Amino acid sequence: MYIIKVKGKAKIPDYIQLRDDNFVLIAYFRADRPLKNLDRYGLEGKEEELAALIESLEFGKLQQLDI
Repeated sequence: MYIIKVKGKAKIPDYIQLRDDNFVLIAYFRADRPLKNLDRYGLEGKEEELAALIESLEFGKLQQLDI
C-alpha cells in the first residue's frame, strides 16, 4: 500500500490518498480530520502511527506505507 499527501489550495484542504500495490486509489480523506474506518484498509489499531506519519509526510511525494 502507498500513501501520498496532496496540498490543497485556497479553500480546498490538504488530502491524504491511500493506493494499493497497483496504484489504484482505495481511500481519500482530509489530512486534518480524525481517522475513521481504518479497518476497511487493514489499518485498525494503527491510528496513532498513521497520524504521526501523515504529519511528517512531504506534499506530493508517494511513499510506501509500512506500519
